[in-house]
Amino acid sequence: MAAGGGKISPAGRRFQPHMLRCGAVLTGNPGRVKSLAGKLGARMYRLLIALAIWLAALGAFEGQAAAAPPPLAAYGGLPGVEELQLSPSGERYALVALVAGKRQLVVVEAGKALVTLDTGDVKVRELMWAGDNFVLVVTTKTYGVDRQAFTRGRLEVAQVLVVNVAKHRAKAVFDHSDQKNGVWGYYRARQRDGRWYGYFGGLTVTGGGTGYLVSGHPDLFEVDLETGSGRQVAPRADDGHHRGWLVGPDGAVVATQDYSERSGDWKLYAGKSDGDQIAQSREPLDGAYIVGPGRTPGTLVYATSRDDGGESWFELPERGGQAQPLFAGEDPARAYFDPRTGLMNGVRMEGAQAPRMFDAAHAARLRGTLKAFPDLWVNLVSWNADFTRLIVFTSGGADSGTYWLVDITTGKADVLGRAYPGVRDAEVGPVRMVDYKAADGLALRGVLTLPAGREARNLPLVVMPHGGPWTHDDPVFDWWAQAFASRGYAVFQPNFRGSTGGGGALYQAGLGQWGRKMQTDISDGVAELARQGIVDARRACIVGGSYGGYAALAGVTLQHGLYRCAVSYAGVADMGALQIYQTDTGDDHTGSSSRFWRRYIGTGATLDDISPKAHAAQADAPILMIHGKDDTVVLYAQSQSMEAALKRAGKPVDFVTLDGEDHWLSSEATRQALLAASVAFVIKNNPPD
Repeated sequence: MAAGGGKISPAGRRFQPHMLRCGAVLTGNPGRVKSLAGKLGARMYRLLIALAIWLAALGAFEGQAAAAPPPLAAYGGLPGVEELQLSPSGERYALVALVAGKRQLVVVEAGKALVTLDTGDVKVRELMWAGDNFVLVVTTKTYGVDRQAFTRGRLEVAQVLVVNVAKHRAKAVFDHSDQKNGVWGYYRARQRDGRWYGYFGGLTVTGGGTGYLVSGHPDLFEVDLETGSGRQVAPRADDGHHRGWLVGPDGAVVATQDYSERSGDWKLYAGKSDGDQIAQSREPLDGAYIVGPGRTPGTLVYATSRDDGGESWFELPERGGQAQPLFAGEDPARAYFDPRTGLMNGVRMEGAQAPRMFDAAHAARLRGTLKAFPDLWVNLVSWNADFTRLIVFTSGGADSGTYWLVDITTGKADVLGRAYPGVRDAEVGPVRMVDYKAADGLALRGVLTLPAGREARNLPLVVMPHGGPWTHDDPVFDWWAQAFASRGYAVFQPNFRGSTGGGGALYQAGLGQWGRKMQTDISDGVAELARQGIVDARRACIVGGSYGGYAALAGVTLQHGLYRCAVSYAGVADMGALQIYQTDTGDDHTGSSSRFWRRYIGTGATLDDISPKAHAAQADAPILMIHGKDDTVVLYAQSQSMEAALKRAGKPVDFVTLDGEDHWLSSEATRQALLAASVAFVIKNNPPD
């Protein structure tokens, strides 16, 4: 989503800005952030030699054939390099990397490290620049909260650490203030009178940062990134509605959005909430939201949800007037903004790997960059203000994931790092798309990963449906899929109905089809691969996480005779319990979560029909369940209850608990544990040879 605004979550998790990819933000932990800040000044050193050794080692991997596959640890570790972001000038970049065995935030200029900061076990989610001197580091942590104050017992909490590159120090947003030390919404950084300010949603408490919350809804605060001092610039809604803002170049509030989950009413006001109403919508499912500034000064862009699951975008004068539809007939997924003007200068459509730039020169530079990497999946990650230096990420083919710095003026592209440096090019399993049809004739596609150097004939199979389920898989290096391929399996990742990236018709075809046609779409893909002679359908296991974990459980309980085993990571087993959890937000019992659930999944007695737990006695293959205790999306109790039901029925089941893990496999130790357990279980029940 866009930096200028945010989107109301369909699952009732309130306002979620684009930077918070992990859930609601309510509070924080000043102690941990302060300990990181304390290390900053003492850990300054040059990284040039370390980087040179590192890149030389990567080069030594190229073209080498391996007698044995890489160890599973080469796939299960967190990426060796990630979150690369260019500063506006393009002279500096920030990244998170594994350096000398330690995970660190590094700021680099002209080949030397200006800042290094140990991140330890802190979950870094995103890096952003404010000018060329401030790096905003978004982190999250899972916390238990008082259920009298919040209906949900555990929450994923976001914090923003502001790193001052020039002064070699770091400070948490809202540290030592009357706002709980956590961030609920980011509304861009702005420069005014030579100083940089960030705009954040914050929860006010009585008696300082350790007191009681005044409200569970955020106010808008302006924070001086140099000093950390803040002031309120716009209030929260008093009626329990969820509020968001668009901040202009001078720091003034340009527009305010107000959303009622209960009724679905969304309203947009010019300026603060006491300004004129300039747009409104009755949202059937999701909430409308401010995308950000428009393409020309004095305009803004907002989005509303459509019945087919897509979004409609509109451009509107800031003071009100006629709204102009944008990108009619297409599915915009993300907007991009010019670092110099703040205006929208590009858009990426759903399912596309690269944005569409509005400026003709920028578009030409991007086309030339993409052409430089034929036969690879290329993502534009970051760029400088004048679009002459770009960071791109390539994957697919024999590429396990590489970050490149492309200099348009010189025509050079330099490797900045590899995401999985322990996997040689020759060891990467080839990846391609497979077209097939469902039993009812719906056209579908899936990603097929094959073992490197092995004939694609009668291979054992791991079926790996994606999570979401409202997302999709692309033909790129997937660490879990590649780990299985390295052990001799073909891996199939079907984009079943209900997936994104294939247009509104594919998405809408998934309405009410959990455990039904969404499930048979998966097995229809297996049948097509068997028909082509690529796999042996009698030697298949199904493995997945989140919704994919649900599909794995359903594959051996709701379906039968298809799979030799099933592995579910954080999978849903009890649909009725999930519905209660998803709609139990304190003020949304009849709101967007309920509307969303009724439309996409169903309610009442029919939920048992599609619940693996209710059909545990019909399980026809061994099941391994893996679940993190800190999961705030699919509760740990889901797997506990499924294990109990299987044991009561006398069915073979194993259960691995990941202590301290959330829903997103954010810890290297738990990723390694999941990979080792899942691969060993599949090999035991479905040997590759």
